[in-house]
Amino acid sequence: MTQPVPPQSEPSIAVAGGGIIGLSIAWQLARAGFRVALFEKNQIGCEASWAGAGMLSPGGEMEGPSALTALALESRALYREFVRDLEQISGLVIDYQECGALDLAYSAEELDALKARAAEQDRAGIVSKPISPADIRAFWPRVRAPGLIAGRFYPNDAIVNPRDLTSALALACRKLGVCIFEQRQVTRAALTSHAVDLAAGAQTLSFDALVIAAGAWSDGIALQGAPALPACEPVRGHLIGYQQPAQTCTTILRHRHLYLLQRANGLLIVGASVEHAGFDRNLRPDIAADLALRAAFVLPHLADTAPTETWLGFRPASDALHLNPWHSDRLYLAYGHYRNGILLAPVTARRIAAQITSNSETRSRACAAPLE
Repeated sequence: MTQPVPPQSEPSIAVAGGGIIGLSIAWQLARAGFRVALFEKNQIGCEASWAGAGMLSPGGEMEGPSALTALALESRALYREFVRDLEQISGLVIDYQECGALDLAYSAEELDALKARAAEQDRAGIVSKPISPADIRAFWPRVRAPGLIAGRFYPNDAIVNPRDLTSALALACRKLGVCIFEQRQVTRAALTSHAVDLAAGAQTLSFDALVIAAGAWSDGIALQGAPALPACEPVRGHLIGYQQPAQTCTTILRHRHLYLLQRANGLLIVGASVEHAGFDRNLRPDIAADLALRAAFVLPHLADTAPTETWLGFRPASDALHLNPWHSDRLYLAYGHYRNGILLAPVTARRIAAQITSNSETRSRACAAPLE
């Protein structure tokens, strides 16, 4: 539903991008007392946020100590409260499971790789423990047993249904007065010392600041008054899904570059390919078939059924994760999350809102200072 643009007599922030990152930032800013307008080129949450499996998995994504690892662990620690607050304000139920993850090894080389990786992760504070084949057979009876050497369990990995999350975020934003504009892409932004003027659809609108959180489309906004934005490449990923009985897959399962997880609605998700194919939306049956073959290796019973769904999404890859002002205290970047947008949403929103709040307070003090 289109709402009027907030009056410009009060501090107002525009957010370009209506996925999990943009919605989380808009919600956090609204909670901090800002008037917020969010612009989405299509429908809310319909791109990478809709396509994502929903792993909250430092154990599966981070290789060892780094600034990104520290950020991922900070965001993972925020998630339970993040989901609880959203459920309370929206009244919706979010499928959130603190289920852990099991990495599998079917060769000595795979086991050595798991051990080496776990040692580096331990230095970063990522907890894991070895699991014997006997324990895997007892607690994960559907997992392929022949050839299994060992596993490694990550108790703090979790999953969330990103479709639930975007629905709750959109409703929470609206309840806090965020103006949400769908089918309204921000194409240009002109920065001055006093405002940011946006071209969004057929209108030019003025705001105190702009946050660019449009995922793989973020670098398509033309800037005036600041250098061009850091490049962002779409990295396509195919996923497949099987409708399965509840508790078929009680944790995340990982083998080499494959993962499997099951949502509360029974959908068992397998992913994901990594393809540098631009914004090509054509589904590739051969890639889906390869995912199905590898899924059936891990869970042999899947060989007797066919996927019920195949879909794809575009991860936003950049030279770095950009969570910072861009040559102005009126322009902020929140993109380049690549595979970790869902995991990093709470900490991204918190950091961007803190930066904007701090700079807004600094400007207010400067305006209030007496002239000498």
